[in-house]
Amino acid sequence: MQHHAATESGTTHYKNRFPDPAAAGHFRTSHGLQISSIGLGTYLGHHDERTDDAYRSAVERSVELGCNVIDTAANYRFQRSERAVGAALRSLFDSGEFGREEIVVTTKGGYLPFDGQPPRHRGEITAYIEDTFIKPGICTYEDFVQGSHCMHPRYLQHQLEQSLANLQLASIDVYYLHNPESQFAAIGREEFYTRLRDAFEYLESEVAAGRIACYGTATWNGYRASEDSPEFLSLERVAATAAEAAGGEHHFRVVQLPYNLTMTEALTAANQPIGDKRTSLLKAAGELGVTVMGSASILQARLASNLPATIADYFAGMHTDAQRAIQFARSAPGLATALVGMSRVEHVEENLSIAAAPPVTIENYLQLFSR
Repeated sequence: MQHHAATESGTTHYKNRFPDPAAAGHFRTSHGLQISSIGLGTYLGHHDERTDDAYRSAVERSVELGCNVIDTAANYRFQRSERAVGAALRSLFDSGEFGREEIVVTTKGGYLPFDGQPPRHRGEITAYIEDTFIKPGICTYEDFVQGSHCMHPRYLQHQLEQSLANLQLASIDVYYLHNPESQFAAIGREEFYTRLRDAFEYLESEVAAGRIACYGTATWNGYRASEDSPEFLSLERVAATAAEAAGGEHHFRVVQLPYNLTMTEALTAANQPIGDKRTSLLKAAGELGVTVMGSASILQARLASNLPATIADYFAGMHTDAQRAIQFARSAPGLATALVGMSRVEHVEENLSIAAAPPVTIENYLQLFSR
């Protein structure tokens, strides 16, 4: 039987490829799937063939070493990251060593992706929008915020089809709305949630069609911001909006936000309303049945060196600052996967080596915040 998405049996089979007892803490259960505590991100890098080749090799090696969560986006490197991921996965699947049902593939839509390279001037941006979206009747200029972000259903349909082609897949496991809080730059909250509901209704139709397994929101500031911030997102209200779109059986199941040594709000900020109480994003997600994936685990390499000596002392057994930063992120209670940008095989091997080490216990982890 040919599988078009990650499955419970497939991801369990993948987990069982790595029987080391210490690796038990490396895999976590998310809506029936077994997902790795370290995922590969594909945000950074130049828009050239050398970086494309590097990402292809990195993706292949990461899957071989125990990483079955691969994260990308339409706009990463002007669609080149999606295409590199697609080429790597095709090579892995065609070899027969790994199956599609073992790998969780996530991507995002919202920002203008352009095609292969950045526009050289404003005129090229205008021409791209007109030729790709306006003239074909996909959406209007009014649907774009600041000329760069859109979550109109027809725009998302276009982006999903483009991503499926780039990734060479029939289905995507998690499709994120990319930084939806960007919309607040131009519209009020009620209009925002109307647009969000329309987007969720469309994404539910794609779940029914089998082109995505579930959907979510990948954010930067939204879930970390204080309630009085213009960018604040309430996870409770976002989930309620999904329920408005599809009832109690909705498929809004995953959120992504930064979590690292310098950005700990998902755990430490009690900014999320749940009923009449306030709690952290990680606890709110747990109550709402939403999986959390952390991005920027080493903050675009800024946490990969020169960490304080106390961090090195605390994370005994880790040999590099990058490993210590990743161990910090993957050990956060309630965080399923820590995403790490990796475009070099040597970094993949360094970072994935800690998958054989158990995460820090909750008791010891929380002691970090009392120091």
